[in-house]
Amino acid sequence: MSEETKISRRNFLKFAGIASGAATVLAACGQAAEPTAAPEPTKAPEAAATEAPAVVGKPFDGKTLRMHAISGANYDELYKLIPAWEEETGAKVEMVFKGNGFETDKRLVQDFAAGTVDYDVCWDHSSFFSQYVKADGLEPLDNYFGDEDLGDFIPRLVDAARRDGSLWVIPRHFDISCNHDRTALGIEKAPETWDEFKQQALDVTEANPGVFGTQFAGKEEALTGRFYEVQTAEGGELFDENWEPTFNGSAGVKAASMFAELYDAGAMPPDMTNFLWEDVAQQWVSGLIGMYTEWFARYSYFQDPESSQVAGKFDLARQPKGDGGIHSGWAGHHGFSITKASKEKDMAASLIKHLTSVEGNRAEGALGILVSRQSVWDELIADAGSSENPLDQKRLELALLQAQEDFKTPPLIAEWLPLSNILYPILQQFILGDVEDEAGLDTAAEQARLMMADAGYYS
Repeated sequence: MSEETKISRRNFLKFAGIASGAATVLAACGQAAEPTAAPEPTKAPEAAATEAPAVVGKPFDGKTLRMHAISGANYDELYKLIPAWEEETGAKVEMVFKGNGFETDKRLVQDFAAGTVDYDVCWDHSSFFSQYVKADGLEPLDNYFGDEDLGDFIPRLVDAARRDGSLWVIPRHFDISCNHDRTALGIEKAPETWDEFKQQALDVTEANPGVFGTQFAGKEEALTGRFYEVQTAEGGELFDENWEPTFNGSAGVKAASMFAELYDAGAMPPDMTNFLWEDVAQQWVSGLIGMYTEWFARYSYFQDPESSQVAGKFDLARQPKGDGGIHSGWAGHHGFSITKASKEKDMAASLIKHLTSVEGNRAEGALGILVSRQSVWDELIADAGSSENPLDQKRLELALLQAQEDFKTPPLIAEWLPLSNILYPILQQFILGDVEDEAGLDTAAEQARLMMADAGYYS
């Protein structure tokens, strides 16, 4: 058999799994005749028996795949691709649960703990999947997604879904923050370091009465995440290699001090410790903020003159570096996983491949969502080159660069949110001036160590 037509064992097995039992027929080409002593009388040739060609049916014909999915906003647009997969495979998809991110996480935690999982594919997230792995609720994906399947995905996104030597989530789309600055306020050059960021925020506040130089979301995981990415840029880590808390070191103190100093100087809104994502976005579109770090996903909202006073009046830049020479880049991605309880794991993998395909990424990319495949990014950036607003293309080029180089998830541990619940109240106290940085961080580190000890990290 020639190299052009040779089918590797690996590819054959992969095909066989997808085809779910479809017949493969190998026919002999013929046999050499044996010599005889004398010619036999001529006979009419017998008609060769004919076989009907092997029919490869729909691989999952008549089966039902059950799915637990995130919903709302633009999430549901992707699910419009499901009928094409159903037609191709013969299967049907039943949505057993749909909810927002918090609702879907809550349902997964409950189902994995109670052993009541009755679905095959579930929503997942790079920040949350570790708790599902710890609960033994997910199936490792390495046997279903090989190098060829993963080759087009941005590597940092795939790596963010690995732990304990296995892959657990296939990325769908992601988000990361960049610096937004008001060009009309005289900000000619984006800050390259967090030291420059702090000084520019102070300068903008002083030069523009009624405008705060900057802001941050000021409570819950939103505040913890901002602290995490600034202290990482300053050269710190939340934990060392033995899971001992280290965020109370010099990098953490510097990051917390920046928040406190900006607040004390009046360069941030006085009620910012009550702000979450919707609140900081509203402050920005109301023209009250000079610059801040914000998720790319807000771009169309910020550029809408019907809802935003800063539409067409701001620029975007990579997040600053710190003393560690690292750009900030707290990020996360949504994706899909296969539950360990699933009895149709091949079918589940097939649907995930369909939803995270080039076609699926194109559908979400057309909505302005930051997708996971490099080839689709190349298309989106090329298309944006014809936009009347050059920031449309710059935004995409910047987001891709940050995905390739700056994308950082929180530690891949089930205790990320419990850790946040320890950290953010103390960070709020720093900001409000109710506690000294070092003493407060030391207290948080002691509490975090007790939490990690209870979770079994030091046994």
